[in-house]
Amino acid sequence: MYKVTIINGDAETVIHSPHANGLKLETGTIKKEVNKIDSFNMSFFLNNPAYGKLKPFKTLINVLNTKTLEYEFEGRILNPNGSMDDDGLHVYNYECEGELGYLHDSQQKHLEFRGTPKELVTLMLNYHNSQVEDYKHFEVGNIEVTTSTDNLYVYLSAESTTFEEIDDKILGRVGGELRIRKENGVRYLDVLERVGEDKQTEIRIAKNLRSISQSVDPTEIITRLTPLGTRIESEDEGATDASEARLTIESVNNGLPYIDRPDLIAEFGIQGGSITWDDITLPNRLLTTGQNWINKQKIALYQYEISALDLFLIGLDMDNFDVGNSHPVINPIMGIDELLRIIGKTTDINNPQDASLKFGDKFKTLNDYQADSNKSARKVVELESIVNTQSSRIGGLLQQINNVNTEIGNVKNIIIDADLEELPNAISALEQAINNLNDALDGIPIYDLATPTSDGLMASADKVKLDGLQNYSLATEFTNGLMTMTDKQKLNRITVTGNIDLDDLLARLVVLETQ
Repeated sequence: MYKVTIINGDAETVIHSPHANGLKLETGTIKKEVNKIDSFNMSFFLNNPAYGKLKPFKTLINVLNTKTLEYEFEGRILNPNGSMDDDGLHVYNYECEGELGYLHDSQQKHLEFRGTPKELVTLMLNYHNSQVEDYKHFEVGNIEVTTSTDNLYVYLSAESTTFEEIDDKILGRVGGELRIRKENGVRYLDVLERVGEDKQTEIRIAKNLRSISQSVDPTEIITRLTPLGTRIESEDEGATDASEARLTIESVNNGLPYIDRPDLIAEFGIQGGSITWDDITLPNRLLTTGQNWINKQKIALYQYEISALDLFLIGLDMDNFDVGNSHPVINPIMGIDELLRIIGKTTDINNPQDASLKFGDKFKTLNDYQADSNKSARKVVELESIVNTQSSRIGGLLQQINNVNTEIGNVKNIIIDADLEELPNAISALEQAINNLNDALDGIPIYDLATPTSDGLMASADKVKLDGLQNYSLATEFTNGLMTMTDKQKLNRITVTGNIDLDDLLARLVVLETQ
């Protein structure tokens, strides 16, 4: 399914074949995350064509998905690591980084910038392109992010790489997500509001969900905010940008430079922090902006680590799992039934169906946080109550089943001994046991019946198997069924007194024994 190729100048070499019996890497793992540089870790033995041909930073490497005909990784070789096991077998390990890493190969220059986010991205990419080889060039793509005034006021630093400056000055201040896009051989860098889209393919228990773990990170919460605005020029001619003070809200906030959220302080205590708005020059506007920020603050970051089967690869799902896409995740035991977004994915090219996914960056408000805690507590109590009730019902049901089995044994003994005078009493006792069993069954929750396409009391896959079983009928004097026809003939020779229908009795016994 995957074809791995290395490129040295004009020479291309296949080091991993998509064919089952073809050339293989020992291991190959692709890791992707939103706004992170992709990575590819691989290992191979001495007999692989890659041996002796990999040069750090110079050798390019591509991983092609032959099912979708898209490159899932494009980048370059980084550092090598070799090892030898106790059998003397040499294994060579290499780390590779994606094309976004090319932005680490250039430095920006010290510059005061005022303008739109798109103008800033254009400025930084043009300067990057002027410093690096042609194959590392980026063109400005779709820039969707902006500010309330569509204006930035920032200082670029010569101490930072282009990637670091984009991460700080664009992603950190304006927001957005990076995407590399290629058209007609040209590499574009997009800064989108969001990468990916919402999908309908579910990840659920008993379908494709293998394991799931949840983590909650409330460490970034700010309960006492200090808003900071534009720099205030110092009267000291020797002052630098770093030593200049910033606009605060003290003059319009009763002498206090900070804003409190009492409800958050009650929940988490005082957690101080500051936010800087370089384009704000008036204290009143800074106060309003700071108040809006802390009022809308999201307090906890939820993330999920999920191992799921990618059924798209075998045609059972309409969507595969791509970073940035959102999928319905359903796990009733953990109380999860919501649309969650994939922010990271790990793919083993030798076992592509086993996808390790990171779902997260889902922030919760204070009400959400407290509601989830209360919901979890209630869920535990509800589960305990359900378990106790079900245990009691199952105990009663088992007792009724034992009674029915006892009565069935009595009826069998009477038939065998031909003690027909006691047969009516035995049947009456059996009917009473059946009634008691029905009463016990009425106490069990009713679930929908399964169909070949939907789960119910059993999985849909088991329903398909069950439908394939042979249906047996009651025996006659001429055909075998649930008993042999010889046994049926013997039973018919018994002379029964009273209003007892042996065929009806036999039918009842068969139903009971097959339940």
